[in-house]
Amino acid sequence: MITTLSLQHTELEESLDKILLPPTDPNAEVQEIPPYKLVYVNGACPRIYRVYKGNSMIGVIFQYITHWSNGVDSLRYAESVDAAVGLDQFMKVARVSKATMEQLAREEELLDKEFDVLSERLVAA
Repeated sequence: MITTLSLQHTELEESLDKILLPPTDPNAEVQEIPPYKLVYVNGACPRIYRVYKGNSMIGVIFQYITHWSNGVDSLRYAESVDAAVGLDQFMKVARVSKATMEQLAREEELLDKEFDVLSERLVAA
């Protein structure tokens, strides 16, 4: 039983090493589609690729027999680059949306503090 667990642990470590190869690793299967790099992760169908833009990973896309997808929308893309661009655009919108929500929360917090100060002045008067 211990041997089996050790073997499974070793196999897991080996598979993680293969999955997490950076795009600069000579053993990584990389497709370059400027400005993106697709690094093969695993899978038969769909094949899974990590998408890099510059030195940053932006997400994953999936290669099926008939199409590509990026997992963030319900679209089927004919080309890998289209799925990568869709993913990239989604991530940009998500970042802008998050920044807007954070700004609104800060503004609401300031208004709450102003209201508290005015309320305290009215009570003190």
